[in-house]
Amino acid sequence: MTGGAGRVLLLAVAAGFLLRVGFGLGYWVGKPLTHDEQEYLALASSLAEGRGFSYPPADPGQPEPERFGRAPVYPLFLAGVLTAAHALGADALVSIRLAQAAVGALGIWLIARLAARVAGIQAGLIAAWMAALHPPLVWTPAYVFSETVYMVLALGHVHATADLLAGRDRARPAPWLWSGLLGGLAALTRPAHLFYLMLLGLHLTRRGRLVAAGLLLAGALAAIAPWTARNAREYGRFVLIASEGGITFWTGNHPASSGEGDMAANPAIKLDNRRLRAEHPGLTPEQLEPVYYREALDAIGRDPVWWAGLLARKAFYTWVPIGPSYTLHSTRYLAPSVASYGVLLAAGIAGALVVVRRRRWPTALGLLLGSAALVCVVFFPQERFRIPVIDPTLIVLAASGLALSRRLAPPKTSA
Repeated sequence: MTGGAGRVLLLAVAAGFLLRVGFGLGYWVGKPLTHDEQEYLALASSLAEGRGFSYPPADPGQPEPERFGRAPVYPLFLAGVLTAAHALGADALVSIRLAQAAVGALGIWLIARLAARVAGIQAGLIAAWMAALHPPLVWTPAYVFSETVYMVLALGHVHATADLLAGRDRARPAPWLWSGLLGGLAALTRPAHLFYLMLLGLHLTRRGRLVAAGLLLAGALAAIAPWTARNAREYGRFVLIASEGGITFWTGNHPASSGEGDMAANPAIKLDNRRLRAEHPGLTPEQLEPVYYREALDAIGRDPVWWAGLLARKAFYTWVPIGPSYTLHSTRYLAPSVASYGVLLAAGIAGALVVVRRRRWPTALGLLLGSAALVCVVFFPQERFRIPVIDPTLIVLAASGLALSRRLAPPKTSA
């Protein structure tokens, strides 16, 4: 985008950055860190201090805390921020929130670019302002969560893939390899991106583009394989990226699951987790991973009819924000979260209908949306899982549908 449109886009990105900084540094201060945030910071501190990708030992006399295996890219990102903050004498959390606000602003630009691909510059500008102002995207960078970084990597991968899907296999192989590398990097940030790589590979195979699928796979393996080899050396067993998948799958497919939310929203599962860990004392997260998978699969095998109903509930809660995890938040948080997403969902569905009718469906972005929904059904839906993929996709569809509808509208006539 150049000229006036470029200036409007830049203004939206700048406004989005300032809103994210304002929330993170002006409002979300002095708040307790969640379990996940503490784990990410612990890994990042170990990396920044040269102790490698490992958790620090528990304090003397204290029980070993429950810890989960994590993907490496986000702790590495945090370690870089912590190192820079230490060199500058800056506060660690302030530095992280500033850095993530900048990453979130880059996400605004990517969302605008994806909408512009679908329906032109006007759609891109509408999407930019929607992304800049959408409350969940504004406050997510204030948390020490991987969602903001993953959103940018995932959308960047979609952008690169969209270019390639429009080409032919006779094109140079390097772009497909680079796309695979970018997809592997996104998966090393959040392993859920493996589902996108899988759907993209199946789409290419179904279209007969076997060379492209092979190059994509090769690029992704080139990114992921060194970390998998490190895991095999470190843990003595195969762990593709991180061992958190086992407990996540067990949580989402537990007989006590409501169909939405993690253990905090399902207290009975949290209690049963203590039982399981007590039965396997001293096991590391990597050693516990197959135990969690085995228990979950046994429960599914015992009652597949119950499990089918659970899958239906998870599919429902993926899109409808009324699950138990939402009510854990304060009313001040819940109201803008649910209201903004509810409006966006309606606008996104309406926009999708227009986009499909005009034959402008964004295949690469649609596959990412499908992969996010599939992850929620296989594991469990939660707001954090929704925000980095579903919300940006709905913004693109809503903005594109609005821009296309305005073009379809008849010209105004004077009375």
